[in-house]
Amino acid sequence: MTIGARALGLVKRHGATVFGLLLLGGALYVVQREFRTLSWADIKGALDGTPPEALWAAAGFTLAAYIVLTAYDRLGSVYAGYPVSYARTSLASFVAYSLANNLGFATVSGAAIRYRFYAAWGLPPLAIAKVVAFTSLTFGLGGFALGGLVLVAEPEILSFVAEGAPRWAKQAAGLVMWAIVASYIMLARFVPHFRLFGHQIDLPGFRMAVGQTALASADVAVTALVFWTLLPHADGLTFLHFLGIYVLALSAGIIANVPGGIGVFDGAILLGLSNHLPAPVVIGALLLFRLYYYIVPLFIAGLMFAGFEISQRRHLMDRIAPERGVAISFEVPAMAALTALAAMTMILIGALPPKPNGLDGVFDMLDDAASHFAASVVGCLLLVAAYGLMRRLAIAWWGALVLLVNGALVVWLRGEPWWLTGGFLLLAVLLLTVRPAFYRLARLNAEPLSAENVAILAALSLSALTLAGIGYAGPYADLSWWGVVLSAEAPNSLRFAVGLAGVFLLVAAVRLLRPARTGPVPYDDATRLRLAALGAVAPAPGGADGAIFGEADRAGFAFVKREGIWLALGDPAGEERDRISAIWRFRDVCERAGVDPAFWRAGPELLRVYADIGLTPFPLQAGPNGPLHLLCRPERDIEALLPLMPKMDDAA
Repeated sequence: MTIGARALGLVKRHGATVFGLLLLGGALYVVQREFRTLSWADIKGALDGTPPEALWAAAGFTLAAYIVLTAYDRLGSVYAGYPVSYARTSLASFVAYSLANNLGFATVSGAAIRYRFYAAWGLPPLAIAKVVAFTSLTFGLGGFALGGLVLVAEPEILSFVAEGAPRWAKQAAGLVMWAIVASYIMLARFVPHFRLFGHQIDLPGFRMAVGQTALASADVAVTALVFWTLLPHADGLTFLHFLGIYVLALSAGIIANVPGGIGVFDGAILLGLSNHLPAPVVIGALLLFRLYYYIVPLFIAGLMFAGFEISQRRHLMDRIAPERGVAISFEVPAMAALTALAAMTMILIGALPPKPNGLDGVFDMLDDAASHFAASVVGCLLLVAAYGLMRRLAIAWWGALVLLVNGALVVWLRGEPWWLTGGFLLLAVLLLTVRPAFYRLARLNAEPLSAENVAILAALSLSALTLAGIGYAGPYADLSWWGVVLSAEAPNSLRFAVGLAGVFLLVAAVRLLRPARTGPVPYDDATRLRLAALGAVAPAPGGADGAIFGEADRAGFAFVKREGIWLALGDPAGEERDRISAIWRFRDVCERAGVDPAFWRAGPELLRVYADIGLTPFPLQAGPNGPLHLLCRPERDIEALLPLMPKMDDAA
């Protein structure tokens, strides 16, 4: 493989993540810079100054926005050829958008949630994939249409991010966005379908394409109105101007792929409105907007989704007791998302001046522990812990628990409202209740202590001690650790030391959260006998290329290698919990090998776990315990994939 090919592979694999992290880092800097001069009294005054009619108008526009969203799924089901009643599509749309918007992460994306609804209503996987593709494309069309309008009519909107760009260049960019939308509509008028990267794309037709664009434009505009009504009048801030800021902030939040765009969306809004309104007013409107459009719908959707799941699975205890079956896939991303939210809260609150409390001056070390510097370090480590929780790592569970208790202490010492301290402690208690869901071992506690792990632990310890020494004994406790790095007043040697220690601390923490290294077991007679003893499919010698066993070696399965894909022969067999860890191990092994995982002739019992790793089921035939499926990435061309599969008898 050439250097260029390797570089391209790295960009494809990590480019989006790195870009999202850069957006998040820039947004955090903007937000903490604005927060440094604020107090809770300023923000509370802005909230109290919001007139009641604005609150009622925001509530009405929120309702209208979600009503518009329900039409996405209705049109999508018609496009897929399986029209679903408006009542059902409204339920699927509201729950999918409310949960996915707040929680983020691929495992609870709108696609996964829609699959649960539409599969229960009898839609085949290909039709569900079409509905998901339709809804995703519809949103993009609205963003391009409104973005083009803003750039053509008010190109000055980009002055805060592209100050040096000429007016004509911004307007040309708007025209390009319009041209993309127009090209899609015209293609839908004259071309029924076309192939792109080996996949057939079915276009919806001219009338539906126009409807898509109008619907998505209305959706974004009405959602922006929710925020707009919560802002006071400001000279020079027209709705069209604000719409441009909102579309840009929303796009940045989506690209960063953090729950609810938190931090990134807020930073872009603060930056865009900085020349029109004071920061306390904007932050107060941000809090109300998140309450109306994110938090209230999240709780309603969560209850509706839980009710739907219970109605679909009468034996609830078989699902919520991890030792008896498959754990609810929803709990892991929910805990990870809430931990990420706690991390962002710690970083943002740490930027506010601390309030006096009864312990002020009693213990100097406790006063230093409540500094912005300390809060920024704890917040960043909580973000790393949230990443580990998404991978179901036990060490991340322990780390998140310790950091949440630490966060509660910091918030209390800063004299913040009691409910913030209670929120951190409540999240720690919730995390305690789902301990069995985090069962995967990391390299640190699954492998012999290597020189690499010793070096990582040493870097982690030295970085933590360096930051602690600077935070507790230095004059820069009122700055975040990255604020010290960017401060022109700090000595260059100190800036370098803090920057190096901060980066090393986070990199070392991420490295320690890597799952244990595993490789496929060679398929020989001994492996075949092990699989047969577990009750797994065990082909004759030469019928498989390898095997995967779970963390405890109590479950496993054989697999074969195909072009660009490694195919497991049936579900893992063995102990219930270890079956799940075997699936995750297979995913990790395939990721390192640069291929896609897939499962051939898998039953219905573990479908939710397969959904967790991004696989979509395609029915094959009836089995003794339910239908058997081919599970693979939804973007795979099934017609091209099926000839590569083993014959039914080969996998028996």
